[in-house]
Amino acid sequence: MSTDVPVHVTRTRSGKPATFLEAIAEALWEEMERDERVFLMGEDIGAYGGAFKVTRGFIERFGASRVIDTPISEGGFTGAAAGAAHMGLRPVVEMQFMDFISPAYDVLTNYVATSLYRGAGPLPLVVRGPVGGGNRGGPFHSQNVEMAFFHTPGLKIVYPSTPADAKGLLKSAIRDDDPVIFEEHKGLYRAPHCRELLPQQDHVVPIGKARTALEGEDLTIVTYGLMVHRSLEAAAELARDGIRVEVIDLRTLLPLDEKAIVASVRKTGKLLIVHEDTRTGGIAGEIAMRINERAFEWLDGPILRVTAIDSPVPFSGELEDFFLPSVADVVTAGRYLSRY
Repeated sequence: MSTDVPVHVTRTRSGKPATFLEAIAEALWEEMERDERVFLMGEDIGAYGGAFKVTRGFIERFGASRVIDTPISEGGFTGAAAGAAHMGLRPVVEMQFMDFISPAYDVLTNYVATSLYRGAGPLPLVVRGPVGGGNRGGPFHSQNVEMAFFHTPGLKIVYPSTPADAKGLLKSAIRDDDPVIFEEHKGLYRAPHCRELLPQQDHVVPIGKARTALEGEDLTIVTYGLMVHRSLEAAAELARDGIRVEVIDLRTLLPLDEKAIVASVRKTGKLLIVHEDTRTGGIAGEIAMRINERAFEWLDGPILRVTAIDSPVPFSGELEDFFLPSVADVVTAGRYLSRY
């Protein structure tokens, strides 16, 4: 182990519970040490260490040729990363906030995602960064962008909810020969309730596999990201009513682990989908249709969803709390569905 490993990486290696942010940093550090083709690009990630300090200390260890500060030009540096990937490198692009991935939409959907299909070869590129609301960031620093890319064949979308999964999935994403959009809910970065010991071996989690966060028999909740934690809180409250909830953490949205969802719904007979993204065009609609196609005969009630409302994220704290799905919203929907 290098003697100049930054504090937020050495903490995880000393057997202390890691934050979500520390898990991301450790994954990046380990992959850069393992494979000299891996390099980072993004705004202020070098000397400043990133807006959230994920890459603090990286430039001192790996140098400015592998930790590259970019102009504020998301479309430009994502395109440059795609070119580097074509030349055999494995770039990891940081969006300072995922809200600003939109200038790179063209290069990601029209060029990056179609590379393999056009015969241009694999394009190993990871685009990672913070998403999500609850931090009073307003409409430009709080969005969930997954569904803007969910319709695009050739991309993978990962959205973990725990430090161990964040580390393992990011390592898998960096090693993947397909382009991956990797979303990190900023509300989990340093959350006290989101800390855990990280496996010390080469810990990788396969892309495309959901996990059962809680076993149950009466009701399935399918969710991801921060909403996994809110769904688990709601499940604990519903348990006091005698309702045994099963919580499925998707972890990967594209490809979607349809088999895991179907198996759970066939067991419980009832499905509630929870996501922070807005309601119209959210992943709940896709999941509901797949259950309609694959498990309709097992349903004992309507498929329900708890989501954000169809609005830009408000600046006002009180309005943002109203806008976002809450534990109480999940409990209310769970009680209604259990009685149906």
